[in-house]
Amino acid sequence: MKILRSYLLREFTGPFLMTLGLLSFVMVVVGNLKKIADLVINKGVDIFSVLKIFVLMAPYILTYALPISILVAVLMSLGRLSSDNEIIAIRASGINLFQLILPLLTLGLILSLALALFNDRAASYAHYAYRKTLIEIGVKNPTAAFEEGVFINSFQKYILFIYKVDQKLNKLINVRIYEPQGDDRPTRTIVAKSGEFIAVPENNTVKLKLMDGTSDEPDPSNPTNFYKLNFRTYFMNLDLADAQKKQNIEKKYKEMTIRELDTEIAKLKKENINPAPLVTEIHEKLALAFSCFIFVLMGAPLAIITRRREKSINIGIAILIIVVYYPLFIGCEALAMEGFISPAVTMWIPNILFGILGSFLTFKLCVS
Repeated sequence: MKILRSYLLREFTGPFLMTLGLLSFVMVVVGNLKKIADLVINKGVDIFSVLKIFVLMAPYILTYALPISILVAVLMSLGRLSSDNEIIAIRASGINLFQLILPLLTLGLILSLALALFNDRAASYAHYAYRKTLIEIGVKNPTAAFEEGVFINSFQKYILFIYKVDQKLNKLINVRIYEPQGDDRPTRTIVAKSGEFIAVPENNTVKLKLMDGTSDEPDPSNPTNFYKLNFRTYFMNLDLADAQKKQNIEKKYKEMTIRELDTEIAKLKKENINPAPLVTEIHEKLALAFSCFIFVLMGAPLAIITRRREKSINIGIAILIIVVYYPLFIGCEALAMEGFISPAVTMWIPNILFGILGSFLTFKLCVS
């Protein structure tokens, strides 16, 4: 069994390393050719700074490239064994197929645990260092203070959360603005379906125009109470000076470790602000990491059942799994961000569904 285990892992390692290298190159370099050209040609950034930027991109890319590479390698290695009738020979020798798959499942679990730690520490740090590098070399969008999917607390009095930003059109989609009142008073909340910002550079401010929303306005006779105001258009002035000073040191939630996210969650709860996006980020880090194990559990029985050696067939199966898993994951993330369902449950739905299906296929394969 030791010889068979070594043989299987050897068959797995080649496709795994090849896919990981190719996929990382495509996602980091090819996927950012336009950005490279813009940095070097239009922004005049030196090549060493550009290389540093792409090195810092790699850890975040690895979060997605590693699970996909594992899936492809499992399909290709076990697919070849199955098509060459080696699986039949192994079963004829009295070895249960679960014993054959177990080393890959163990490897998938180990890589999941390693990736969870990697996502929490290395990927978070690299994302933060990447943004700091862009700021240092002066390559940043003037509207960077309005980054989407992030609690922005750089502005005095206000905490902003914008679900989507269209930088080209200066449009904001689904805007939430919180104004903590302190002294155990309820937090004032402004919600708008859309908005846009108008820069006033001479005053170093931004005029924020909000459209189609509601605002909690204090009752003049009793400031501790609020009444709901519906509006078609609402204007706010935001001071950019403090935001630009803080931007060099503040971390976005994607750049925080789980411990830092827990601290921020506690702060938001004290201000009576729903911390769903931060809770979502914690479970996103973990769920994406454990997709390594889920992809092994899903890919192993499929590779044996299909009994196809052709790389194109195995890659096609991998693409099918990917185009179902990741859109489902993104959909669950959107639900979790809105806070409709607990992020602790929602972000694990894809892993649970694929895990159940993979377990069922593995059981059927091993008992047949």
